[in-house]
Amino acid sequence: MNHEIETGRGTMPVYCATPDVPPPWPGVVVVHDVTGMSDDLRAQADWLAGEGFLAVAPDLYYWGSRLGCLRTVMRDLVRRRGRSFDDIEAARGWLSDHEACTGVVGVIGFCMGGGYALALAAHRGFAGASVNYGGCPSDAADWLAEACPIVGSFGGADRSPLGGRAGARLDRLLTGLDVPHDVKIYPGVGHGFMNDHDPTDQTLLLRFLARVSGTGYDEDATRDARRRIVAFFRRHLASP
Repeated sequence: MNHEIETGRGTMPVYCATPDVPPPWPGVVVVHDVTGMSDDLRAQADWLAGEGFLAVAPDLYYWGSRLGCLRTVMRDLVRRRGRSFDDIEAARGWLSDHEACTGVVGVIGFCMGGGYALALAAHRGFAGASVNYGGCPSDAADWLAEACPIVGSFGGADRSPLGGRAGARLDRLLTGLDVPHDVKIYPGVGHGFMNDHDPTDQTLLLRFLARVSGTGYDEDATRDARRRIVAFFRRHLASP
């Protein structure tokens, strides 16, 4: 269902998916990849709702052109602050205050959104983070010690900087910092393997970049990653 959330800079459209089991439910903010609001993003929220989570997917491109918004979103991600983080916080706060939510909220993201899920894991009020091929920035060791529990999924054949090597580094860091985690690298699987995008949701540039990075949906890896994510969230997003 489509909703609107008031932010400090305007009204942000979101897609909200509700479980069909009785409330209260833990919440999950679903952060999109570079495609933005799409059928796939709504399907991810629907999947989480089907597993008993109140899921809200904000459209971080709501305030301008795709290219202009993307430039801001990527800049904010590098700095780990800015408008995009404020917009996601508005979504987290909306979920936390929702009458049918337990008040415990996690975050999940894909590609660019996976980078956000990792950046949001520390000091942002989330009880768990699912990082799907979202990389591992060079300064991650400086702030991951304070992170919430993290479940990560990466493609071993991902040719982008967000792939298996980043996943292996993230696993080592979280182990060394004693942060609860479950990181898995799927051999032979490329980038974006959990995103089954309709071509009509993607520009020619995005389709070109997908070919360059080896992006492709993988049903078996997706099934296993979803199983792990749901189990992890059920464990760490349970009400206190």
